[in-house]
Amino acid sequence: MPSTVRTPGRAKQALDRLRASRLLRIALALVALGFVGYGLARNREETLAAVRLLSWWSIAGAMAAVMAGLGCMLIAWRTVLAGLGSRVPYGVAARIMFVGQLGKYVPGAVWAYAAMMELGRDHGAPPRRTFGAVSLAIVISLGCALGVAAATLPGVVGRAWYLLALIPLILIGLHPRVLAWGLNLALRIARREPLDRVLTGADLVRAAAWTVLGWLVYGVHLWLLVEELGGTGQTYLLAVGAYALAWATGILTVVVPAGIGVREGAMVLALAPALDAPRALVAAVVSRLVFTFCDVAWAALGFALGRRRRSAE
Repeated sequence: MPSTVRTPGRAKQALDRLRASRLLRIALALVALGFVGYGLARNREETLAAVRLLSWWSIAGAMAAVMAGLGCMLIAWRTVLAGLGSRVPYGVAARIMFVGQLGKYVPGAVWAYAAMMELGRDHGAPPRRTFGAVSLAIVISLGCALGVAAATLPGVVGRAWYLLALIPLILIGLHPRVLAWGLNLALRIARREPLDRVLTGADLVRAAAWTVLGWLVYGVHLWLLVEELGGTGQTYLLAVGAYALAWATGILTVVVPAGIGVREGAMVLALAPALDAPRALVAAVVSRLVFTFCDVAWAALGFALGRRRRSAE
């Protein structure tokens, strides 16, 4: 998902620009891919050195786990969007979510929001619902990530009490009445129509369940890397918590695209019980590479599925 929630007014301005120009849409996609390539090229030597320390099967297994985890997050996001009144096919949901969120690699998460809202509009989902679904999915993911980290890394998270303090605030924020008030306030600021439906408790539970499953599957990718690097102890639970904590730390850091650098630092600290710092850094670097590859792979898959759906119609 996009790295953080930004001012809805800025999202509206970007959305208006995207709607007015098909060329700008194409340019945004190319810019996003360019930033992905730049990030990989800039850290090429460090990344290649890290990859050489791992077997091909561990990297392939990590990629498979991340692809599956992203699939769980897709189902969770589609559940939220459907709960707000726009039920789209899985292929269309993949196109909206994964093609749109490539914008998170461009400085300023407003572009990811704008792209997803415009893609949603193309497939019959009003921008207000897509905005609401993206915002809710981020909050649900953050709450689940912190909960998973607290359950699997009590010692580490206990020292970061300020992160734990967010959990009850998130739970309060996910109450249907609070949700409706907050999202409609943001939409009013953006001069958009309010939501005509509120996410029910049942939809919220289903989305949270798929999100937690996604975090558990994400943990497999880091577990494979940690095991390959000689990790000791209960490495699976450690891997699950380490990635969840690293992601949460990255998303709460709003000054860098997609939490680049921050996520790796938090992961190295969280993996300290199993790996020394150099090997933990290898795991963190390869984890970032795997997620970048899978983001692009899912975007390509979503583009193809969504395009085929539109051709069939």
